[in-house]
Amino acid sequence: MRIEELIGGNAVFLAVAIFIILCIFLGVRIVPQSEKHVVERFGRLRAVLGPGINFIVPFLDRIAHKISVLERQLPNAHQDAITSDNVLVKVETSVFYRITEPEKTVYRIRDVDAAIATTVAGIVRSEIGKLELDQVQSNRADLIHKVREQVAVMVDDWGIEVTRAEILDVNLDEATRAAMLQQLNAERARRAQVTEAEGKKRAVELNADAELYAAEQESKARRILADAEAYATGVIAEAIKQNGLEAAQYQVALKQVEALTAVGQGAGKQTVIVPAQALDAFGDAFKMLKGRM
Repeated sequence: MRIEELIGGNAVFLAVAIFIILCIFLGVRIVPQSEKHVVERFGRLRAVLGPGINFIVPFLDRIAHKISVLERQLPNAHQDAITSDNVLVKVETSVFYRITEPEKTVYRIRDVDAAIATTVAGIVRSEIGKLELDQVQSNRADLIHKVREQVAVMVDDWGIEVTRAEILDVNLDEATRAAMLQQLNAERARRAQVTEAEGKKRAVELNADAELYAAEQESKARRILADAEAYATGVIAEAIKQNGLEAAQYQVALKQVEALTAVGQGAGKQTVIVPAQALDAFGDAFKMLKGRM
């Protein structure tokens, strides 16, 4: 009997020990840094366990969902949109998000990736429909900012934070692309013609300015020469006024001497016939020179 009692007592002790170990094993939960665990009790939300060591009630609580809180990227999506000027464009989008409140994500939405993709597509179509094609191309940063804000508001009830929402590319259909290329070539041709016309106009203006400058310089030269001749005439007139006829004869005599001197400086052997009046002019000039000296 003692042996049976001893064996029975050891079995109970062993069972109690195993039960305690099992309770510890089931009640202690270690959650990784990149996850959050959703705990349910009898099918209802009990708690959300964060990273580290956590304790739950064995056999009553269970880990219903293990949710990763790492940032996720949806596959690049392509959707059609029509601008306000009725141009069909194909938009490629990319979305990054992470789960911040797993209890909302688990109990409020079934397929979170599909829900986010659908939401982004609708918002992109709506925003592009408010803009013309040129505005879509030139204001892409503003468009991305608006899409990101609206997506963040829409998915807030799902416990999700949208970290990035990008519009990677905006493509046109072939007909629109060909029309825009034709318009671009026409615009380039027009600019080339305008540039050529402006160049010709500038050349004509510069040529006219050059001719005007030359005419002004010639006019200045003539005016200076006229002033010099007038000054010389005035000097001679003043000399005649002061010295009378003698000064005039002196000037005439000097001119005659200069003319004869120029004739005598010719090249080669030559004979110069000097009239008697010229000899008299020489004499008069020398007399006047002596008189002035």
